[in-house]
Amino acid sequence: QVQLVESGGGLVQAGDSLTLSCAVSGGTSITSAMGWFRQAPGKEREFVATVIWPGTITYYSASVNGRFTISRPGARNTVDLKMTRLKPEDTAVYYCAARYYSGNNDPRTESAYAYWGQGTRVTVSS
Repeated sequence: QVQLVESGGGLVQAGDSLTLSCAVSGGTSITSAMGWFRQAPGKEREFVATVIWPGTITYYSASVNGRFTISRPGARNTVDLKMTRLKPEDTAVYYCAARYYSGNNDPRTESAYAYWGQGTRVTVSS
């Protein structure tokens, strides 16, 4: 059974940096894409960033572009999200997502991903 486990969330101040990590277990193949989405209180879940295997293609939402960096470190089926210059509006639960098959779905949409983590909370105080 494929499972995604996120780590790295916490409480930080505006302007600080934080790195989230996600690891996939239970799968036998390399994931074709891994991404991060977030859901702020009272809002719908939204796309943050995604990276396509082997890691040279990335996409970011406009709100985080230039501040966040997504990468696939050397370990198999892991993804990091380095967040810098954090703002209070970045406060949300961050979810890791993964897929094994490319398909035709836009990797910036939730429907592109078959597997999801439980989420890790990030709180940015002003």
